[in-house]
Order: sequence, then C-alpha cells, then structure tokens
Amino acid sequence: MTRIAVIGAGITGVTTASSLMDRGYDVTLFDRNRYAAMQTSFANGGQLSASNAETWNRWSTVFKGMKWMMTRGAPLLVNPKPSWHKYSWMAEFIAAIPQYRANTVETTRMAIAARGLLREKADRHGFDFDCEDRGILHIYTNRSEFDHATRVTKLLAEGGLQRRAVTPDEVREIEPALRGEFYGGYYTESDFTGDIHRYTTGLARSIERAGAVLRFGTDVDVLKVDRDAVRITWSRNTESQIETFDAVVVCAGVESRAIAAQLGDRVNVYPVKGYSITVRLDDEESQSAAPWISLLDDEAKVVTSRLGKDRFRIAGTAEFNGYNLDIRDDRIRPLVKWCERFFPGVSTEHSIPWAGLRPMMPNMMPKVGQGVRDRVFYNTGHGHLGWTLSAVTAEMVAQKVLMSKAVNRPGRASFEPSGIVAVQGAV
Repeated sequence: MTRIAVIGAGITGVTTASSLMDRGYDVTLFDRNRYAAMQTSFANGGQLSASNAETWNRWSTVFKGMKWMMTRGAPLLVNPKPSWHKYSWMAEFIAAIPQYRANTVETTRMAIAARGLLREKADRHGFDFDCEDRGILHIYTNRSEFDHATRVTKLLAEGGLQRRAVTPDEVREIEPALRGEFYGGYYTESDFTGDIHRYTTGLARSIERAGAVLRFGTDVDVLKVDRDAVRITWSRNTESQIETFDAVVVCAGVESRAIAAQLGDRVNVYPVKGYSITVRLDDEESQSAAPWISLLDDEAKVVTSRLGKDRFRIAGTAEFNGYNLDIRDDRIRPLVKWCERFFPGVSTEHSIPWAGLRPMMPNMMPKVGQGVRDRVFYNTGHGHLGWTLSAVTAEMVAQKVLMSKAVNRPGRASFEPSGIVAVQGAV
C-alpha cells in the first residue's frame, strides 16, 4: 500500500490525513505535541464562517495598521522592530491588493464547500464537537463599517453566499442577550460554530482506529526526498528512526516555512498571533446572559462562539510579532472588556486566556498542492480561516496526491474516494 506522511496534527493535518485515508492510502501523522490540536487549533474563535471570507488585502487595512501601531489594545498590532521576514511579507501583502476581489470570491466558494465536507466527516466518524447551527451575526455600531459590509456582501454573493442585512431591532431579536446600540447588522443563517479542538481530537481518534499511525510527541529531524521515496528521520525521547514514504504532505502551520525551505520550496507564511478567552459560565445567571448566536464585531475584530452550556469563547486581534506566544494582558483585556460591554450579565471572573499563531500567506490564500518535487505536497497557510477551510483544502490536496504519477506506482489499484465529494482546483 502507498504510504503518505502528514506533518502537523492541527485541524488541517488531521483532516488531510482523513481525506488521504478515504482514498485508500496508508497514512502516518507526525506532530511534536503529545496530542492533536495543541497549538493554533486549540482555542480559536470557533466560527465556520463563509461570511468572514473577505481577504485583508486592502489599503484601508494598511492605513489602520499604521494608525494602531502606537495604540495599546488595538485590533491590529505590529511590532516595529526590524525583521526582514516581516517587512518583506508586508510588501507582498501590499502587492496582492489587486487580487483582493478575486481572492475574496474564491475563498467564499471554498468556505461554502468546506462546511458540508466538515459536517460529513463528523457524521461519518461519529463524534461531537459542540456544533451550534444558529448562523453568524455581524454587528455594526457605525455607518461606515456597515456600508463596507454592504460592499463585501456583493463579493460574497459572487462566491455563492447569501446573507441579509438586518435592522437594529432585528439584531436584538436575533440575539436577545446582546446589549448596546447598533447601526445594523448582517446575518448569515448558513454559517455555524463548533469547538475546533474537540473536532480535531475526535477525528484523530477515529482515523487511528481505522489504521492511521499517529506519531505524536515526535520531532521530525530530517526530510530527504529523492526520485523514489521520501525519507523521514524522526526522534522521540531517546528513540530515533528513519522511515520511508511515497510522499509527504506538509500541514505544519507556522513551521511550514522552515520545512518548505529544506525541501526547496518557498512557502511564505508569517505567524500572525491571535488571542482568545474562554469564559466559564459557572452560574445560571451567566448562562442565561451569554449569547447562543455567534457574533462578529467587524470594527473591534472580535468573534464569539457558544461552546455548549457552560463555555463562551471570545477571540480576536492580529499581532505581527514574530514567533512569539507570550500572552499579553493588554491584548486579553480588550476581549474581557468587550464581553462586559455587550453582555454585562456574564461573569468574567473565570476567563481562560490563550494565544495562537495563525500561519498566514501574504495574499491570504492557503498554499495547497504540489511543491517543486514530485513527492512533496502542501496544505498550509490558511491564516484566520483554518477551521473554516480545512475540510475542503484537505480534499483538494488529497486529490492532487491521487493524481500524481510519481506517488502512485504502476500496477497500484485505482480507486475513487467513497462517499466524498471531490473538489477540483488548487490555490
């Protein structure tokens, strides 16, 4: 049987492993952590949001970033310390502004396809992930942000997404727990939310039962690719071993750039840090005062999800500060204050802070497909939409592997994935 190595056991790596197994491959999944989803896929905002498919490549984003550089607690923060990677990445970000429209439309299409694929995996593998199928409500406190959302809605519609404008009264009707004054909102009934960590770990356990080898707590020390095979030298504690595979798929998040460089590829992901708090709803008053509808405050760049009866996730901000996972009080405090402003009845006494590094490409589009070498593939660089897009990009890269003549040796039985919708194209 053809053997495929997948590096990285976040949401992207685990869904990729699952899609490869659906096509009959023997999969080994590597991760340096002892468990799946322990880094960027641990505590994100929870939204599966085609309605948030707009890419960031706009001049207004650049100007806001410059304005916010000296403002503590701003939604976007850039450490001005010189860094070639950071400033060259930003130059490429600006160069991608002309692709803003096309990339937003394409991201919308992928996000819509991903929603069905993600549900199908959960149903077929039989695990729960605190899914709340109640839609996502974007809220606006001023006209300028609402007017921009109106323009974005037209782009989302080109990609096949329907969302509707709602009045301030309708905002409060959709989510009665919400307090404050609003100019209006946009509501997307087809979007939903869920716990990314529960989903990833549930799927990882299922594919292990189905035969996947999970090499967790393992360091991938050396990757060598030649005409006939991929050789991976890995170590765990004092054990070291070399294994041979027919191909490798790199799904390593912010580490993908360094791994790609070893393999002769340039995958220019930058680690854009995001923060979240998980508010424990330990009393009935807080449970009643917290929203069930998922929210997105476009001005504050804050998203929320209700994760079951007793957890309320609030996430947001973007920080350009290199490979830094420090949890800063001045970044967490605005999330707490946001909760107290719009949901004053929720106790924030027990709020668990978290930070993760989003692997972001300059054009905001994931790197999906083959590298310069026949046996090397990538599924990485999803930025803030890894949870939203993972299921569809997993199908895309698995289909690329299936079509590779170098990977699929002569005489190997041909097959098509059973019960899975194949997604054509690559990014």
